[in-house]
Amino acid sequence: MSYFDFMLNDNARAVADEAREMVKNEIDPEYIKAMDRDEVKFPKKIYETYAKHNLLGVRFPKKYGGRGLNWVSSIAAQAEIGCLGTSCGCAFVMPDIVGEALFHFGTEEQKQKFLKPMLQGKLVSAEALTEPRGGSDFFGATSKAEDKGDHFLVNGQKRFVVGAEGADFFLVYVRTNFEPDSDPYQRISTLIIERSPGVEVSYLYGLMGTRGGGTGRLTFRDVQVPKENLVGPLHGGALVFHRMMVPERLCSAAPVIGGMRSVLEIAARYSDKRVAFGQTIRKFQAVNSMLAQGVTLLDASAAMVFQAALAADADHPKLRRIVSETKKFVTDANWEVANIAMQIMGGIGYTDVYPIERAVRDARLCQIWTGTNQIMDQLIQHEYYKEVLGDTNKYRDIEKDAMSADMKHEKIFDDEEMWKAHEETPKK
Repeated sequence: MSYFDFMLNDNARAVADEAREMVKNEIDPEYIKAMDRDEVKFPKKIYETYAKHNLLGVRFPKKYGGRGLNWVSSIAAQAEIGCLGTSCGCAFVMPDIVGEALFHFGTEEQKQKFLKPMLQGKLVSAEALTEPRGGSDFFGATSKAEDKGDHFLVNGQKRFVVGAEGADFFLVYVRTNFEPDSDPYQRISTLIIERSPGVEVSYLYGLMGTRGGGTGRLTFRDVQVPKENLVGPLHGGALVFHRMMVPERLCSAAPVIGGMRSVLEIAARYSDKRVAFGQTIRKFQAVNSMLAQGVTLLDASAAMVFQAALAADADHPKLRRIVSETKKFVTDANWEVANIAMQIMGGIGYTDVYPIERAVRDARLCQIWTGTNQIMDQLIQHEYYKEVLGDTNKYRDIEKDAMSADMKHEKIFDDEEMWKAHEETPKK
């Protein structure tokens, strides 16, 4: 049964079961190890296995190669894939991420040329956002695309592009509005840039974890991009980007459920066998408390991911906040759970006899990518203030339940208004 089993409908349960069986029976452990040794630069073999089972982008229409399902089905599959590690998880979710832009903003020609073969596993995609000069400062991008009539001429660099090594095309955000006083939200456009001689892909990072996922740097030197590769409106990259926040953050959270589940199971089985002071260590309260904390974080994370998927399927007004807090909470929980598993196992957990040390290395990046968790904090509070200050009559006004609720002058922060209210407040 899927970890989400009791929350899923029949379609989502079936997809999760398929993904779990594929992961269990068809992914070679030696290939996973070769990825972690950086001997495999991009998991093309695993990507093709996903495609063989028609598991890439299951939420997109069948006419484009998906299954016509929904976000709940997608995250159910992602949670099963996550036990393979973050690199394999990235390869699995990238079609969901890039596909979001192509499906909602792309032309029919773009969908046929890029979306459909991507979901069939014939093309590999990557999203290029981060630049050497900045990470979270997205709208300060300096990579540029100059309008040359029938094409754009692109120059610039992107880095930390997950899947760059294996990608056939890139979804790239570039500056197209060069007016010095232009609104930052009207400067950027989104382009599909196909791999070509003018696109230099450098696999140069010695990553702490998430190895074998093809993370690299892109350098564009006078790359001619046809106008028909513009995704969405000209200077409308902000529209695409804000839509992409949903799959980026939800797809950052869902796969790590599988990672958390795996390391906790390893730690639990180990603690049931390891003997110290004449008894198995599972009988010690300290171990029990750590395991209970980890399981609670796992269950809470699964609930938040499921909630976010429901919100995404409903296109709920609070979706932007919900996916941001889900990404933050779940990736923070993943980091804590990985460390809990290592602590329960002690010294052996710090070796490569078990995959716990790899899980710790992988987990750390999840708190950084697709917007750091500190950026998530800013989005969460911003959206919450809008909700609270925008609707003051929806719920019971419990301020009136306070004993001294009628002391209006204590609720005013302007001196003149405070004195006026003080004079009008009934004396007790």
